[in-house]
Amino acid sequence: MASPLIMENGNIKGLSKETKHGRTAHNMSSSSLRKKSDLTLVSKVPFACLRKLLANLQEVLLGTKLSVLFPAIPLAVIATYCGFGTSWVFALSLLGLTPLAERMTFLTEQIAYYTGPTVGGLLNATFGNTTELLIAILALIKQKVDVVKYSLLGSILSNLLLVLGTSLFCGGIVNLSKEQKFERKQSDVNSLLLLMALLCQSLPLMFQYVGKSSIATDEATLLFSRVTSIVMLIAYLAYLVFQLWTHRQLFDAPEEDDVNNDEVSEEAPVIGFWSGFVWLALMTALTALLSEYVVNTIEVVSESWGIPVGFISIIMLPIAGNATEHAGAIVFAFKNKLDISLGVSLGSATQIAMFVVPLTVIVAWIIGIKMDLNFNLLETCSLAMSILITAFTLQDGTSHYLKGMVLMLCYIIISACFFVFRAQTTDQVVNLGINSSTEGMLRI
Repeated sequence: MASPLIMENGNIKGLSKETKHGRTAHNMSSSSLRKKSDLTLVSKVPFACLRKLLANLQEVLLGTKLSVLFPAIPLAVIATYCGFGTSWVFALSLLGLTPLAERMTFLTEQIAYYTGPTVGGLLNATFGNTTELLIAILALIKQKVDVVKYSLLGSILSNLLLVLGTSLFCGGIVNLSKEQKFERKQSDVNSLLLLMALLCQSLPLMFQYVGKSSIATDEATLLFSRVTSIVMLIAYLAYLVFQLWTHRQLFDAPEEDDVNNDEVSEEAPVIGFWSGFVWLALMTALTALLSEYVVNTIEVVSESWGIPVGFISIIMLPIAGNATEHAGAIVFAFKNKLDISLGVSLGSATQIAMFVVPLTVIVAWIIGIKMDLNFNLLETCSLAMSILITAFTLQDGTSHYLKGMVLMLCYIIISACFFVFRAQTTDQVVNLGINSSTEGMLRI
């Protein structure tokens, strides 16, 4: 397909892929998991409407290397209504969310072919972390505020330490003989916004230590969190303007010139404009359904597996939700394209910290649930250290496998911390109840 032409300063110039539909690092990372669909059989169908429907089905359901996980979606529904164990429902729902996240990125990119780079970027900013947002909102509706905070915090930690760390480690091992460099300007912007998000979460925590714990302090914390959330959303809108208009060149993903033969060509859209919207709505509905299954079963699974709810929310849920981004970031790290890997991990962490978290607080405010930005001392300290370690890791614009290994080990340390702490807390509560019962019996 010939490249469109535009006029620039009186000269004809070819339009690049990024300029045509605004491909970001997140889009390119997801595209590494796609594959070509063979439409030979579909093209022989005599009826045009049926042929178009079958072509869309093949592109959406079979156009990804994660298509083998799609059967987990109906199996999760069957497990729910046939009375299977909650562990099966939980595990199948997590598996089903993985291909849905990749397909939603694919569909937003397809729509961006028709709407242009700006609207495409806004769609990606809205649907980039749909899984985390839906899980948070559904948990809010069921008044599981702790699950909301844990899952959002865990997603940020997973992107900063696990996704980025694995990418730098794998890229460093494969490219031992090459110098690995990346553009610092993009990482500096994301680090700045992450530090702002950390400030907004640290100050409500300080309220509990500056003043006495009281109802007035709790109300002040809640009010401050809501005001700060509005400020964070304004900052995120400014970030979108910075990313999509004024400084777009810092965030545009570089051209990929070594695409594998089995990967899909990005020269033209493969589904129609309205078809893309219909499929996007369907994928969003399926994501909401599986997210509801996860929220409903998480506490029961915690008891049956003997794993703390905090550990499941902070560690297990984000690993499943970020699996697509994780795989894509590693693929481009193998190719020594760290700008894309950094754009995926840091961009997603920034989106959650500056958009999903404050939006969740506002939604909780609207539906009458008291959720603030106080993520407790241990959680906030873990976030602070993760942001600082990541910022120091990226400060010189170069990378090697040791940096990635350190980030991965930090993630393991934090995972062990939450597992041991929550388990210890649970044991203390149980022992306290046993001791209280024993004392009562002795008094009798």
